[in-house]
Amino acid sequence: MTEQSAAPPLPPGRYVDLPGRGTTFIREVPGPPGAPVLVLLHGWTATADINWFPSFAALGRRFRVIALDHRGHGRGLSSAAPFRLRDCADDVAALADELGIASVIPVGYSMGGPVAQLVWHRHPERVQGLVLCATAKRFATSRDERLMFYGMGALARASRLSPAMLRDRLSGVYLARRARRYDDWAMEQLSRHDWTKILEAGQAIGRFSSREWVGDIDVPVAVVITMGDRVVPLQRQIRLFESIPAAKAFRVDGDHDACVINAERFVPTLVSACTYVAEQARVAAAG
Repeated sequence: MTEQSAAPPLPPGRYVDLPGRGTTFIREVPGPPGAPVLVLLHGWTATADINWFPSFAALGRRFRVIALDHRGHGRGLSSAAPFRLRDCADDVAALADELGIASVIPVGYSMGGPVAQLVWHRHPERVQGLVLCATAKRFATSRDERLMFYGMGALARASRLSPAMLRDRLSGVYLARRARRYDDWAMEQLSRHDWTKILEAGQAIGRFSSREWVGDIDVPVAVVITMGDRVVPLQRQIRLFESIPAAKAFRVDGDHDACVINAERFVPTLVSACTYVAEQARVAAAG
């Protein structure tokens, strides 16, 4: 089954070469002339298409929208180097350079939240504002969580040394577990993953913490909180919101997959959050 025959309506996609880094895949909606630029950053184990397909059209009515696949995910950049979230953040800046865009509003979902925070931390001059969805400033706080994320790193190292059969088996188990949630098109998207990089990304999430600097964020921020989230607990999302001066909270009644499963509630909330950040950034620039 081809992507063209199975996919939901999607904006045009293309590969973009990032000099000195590699090639990644993006979707793009041009938006109104002169509109602010959103860069959509998907969650762990997803792709830009899976995470954002319900949101593209609504966001594109108000914004120029760019969504890329992260390293090792879908058709994202391929690298021999271990997966690092800061490299994903630098990929965003490199993509903006390649597209001739001076500044952007990173919109991060789950793992995309740390990437968005790091874009501001590493490239503050490129960031007009942030929209952080279903995410946190730290993901591993208990001993069990730290052990779980450490185990992903061990699996990643094993997969580099093991035969391709092991990697195929890991992929098959994962897809079977997700089969009830996603259709054939989504499963085809997932089958493109580099599973070693996916496991390395899991370990990177476990190591991430922005506690030392998240309070220094000085651009407009909206935090979209998924109220029934069983992956990123509600209290962690609230602590992120409370850590950022003048951040505004937007609440969605849904679990961690609300961006797709509860799209009828999530998408209007996301549009409102992005509109708020863009307007606050415009006012700040004018002032």
